[in-house]
Amino acid sequence: MGKIYFDHSATTPVHPDVAEEMIGYLTGKFGNPSSLHSFGRTAKKAIEGARVRVAENIGAKKEEVVFTSGGTEADHLAIKGAVYANREKGNHIITSSIEHHAVLDTCKSLEKEGYEVTLLPVDGYGMVSPQVVADAIRDDTIFISIMHANNEVGTIQPIQEIGDIARERNILFHVDAVQSFGKIPVNVKDLKADLLSISGHKIYAPKGIGALYIRKGINWRPYNYGGGQERKHRPGTENVPGIVAMGKAVELAAGDMEKESARLAGLRDKLIKGVTEGISHVRLVGHPTIRLPNNANFVFEFIDGGAMLLNLDMHGVAASSGSACTAGTVSASHVLLAMGIPHQIAYGSLRLSLGRSNTEEDVEEFLRLMPEIIKRLRTRVS
Repeated sequence: MGKIYFDHSATTPVHPDVAEEMIGYLTGKFGNPSSLHSFGRTAKKAIEGARVRVAENIGAKKEEVVFTSGGTEADHLAIKGAVYANREKGNHIITSSIEHHAVLDTCKSLEKEGYEVTLLPVDGYGMVSPQVVADAIRDDTIFISIMHANNEVGTIQPIQEIGDIARERNILFHVDAVQSFGKIPVNVKDLKADLLSISGHKIYAPKGIGALYIRKGINWRPYNYGGGQERKHRPGTENVPGIVAMGKAVELAAGDMEKESARLAGLRDKLIKGVTEGISHVRLVGHPTIRLPNNANFVFEFIDGGAMLLNLDMHGVAASSGSACTAGTVSASHVLLAMGIPHQIAYGSLRLSLGRSNTEEDVEEFLRLMPEIIKRLRTRVS
């Protein structure tokens, strides 16, 4: 049995079709898109073609799509660009306690500048209540940011209802769709999003490319300067190969999303059933049904998560204990703690995230290995 990669929420391999389309812009079509000669025009045309692909697949206009270096930068641009532009209206920001650190740390930095941030609680499934959002709104609230689906536990949030509330109160609403895009439908009009972040390396494009949707007409301004690229929203010479790759990856993801998501959901459910029925003192984390089709997250009692991951790796299985951005730390996941899971149990978390390469044989092999690994680790503890 070869190696098994169950960490697609951390990153995905570049799809062969994506690599093929991208490679020409690393070699012969290397022009700077700002140049007026044919090399530059070729690069510019490729960027605009990719922009159309992204826009069409999120229900946006092409001029509403800004390419970034990834999901993290897209979050930064969304948040800071919105709150700086609306400072005269107020200084209150609402987000949830389970957001990615790209959002949480940006909000924390804004607190040092005089902004006030409300971190909303979640229920035991990791879900934000629209009513809790509504109750947190104040006269000076200018911005709300809630992720579409959680990167660790996979719970899908009631974004449309929250978006309706924000739109009714004339408050800018940002959605971090980095984990949901390409797995479930993401349409900015349906979600009532004013700003929305996506990332390429979660959908089989390379690392280092992402995009931010900025709804036309909203009060938002850039906070970086030095060039006119991306309509002055994000200055700097464009990553043409990455942008081309992302455009192709978006097209591929949209083309077979329904079929592939159904396949992954079947594998996910088999994993969940096998783990919860075959191992004692374990529970599924996140909503049992309203979750990403490729995500299965568990907490194992009497287990050290780091040791569990190392044992899996020795058997050729790549998995995660949570967000890749916090891998290697000794602190328990802020997401699990916010959901009310005790520290001592949260340390034994395991995130399995499936992708295109995974098969039923992968799942069966994991279910064969995991009970013995858990038994061995618990024996050492006792």
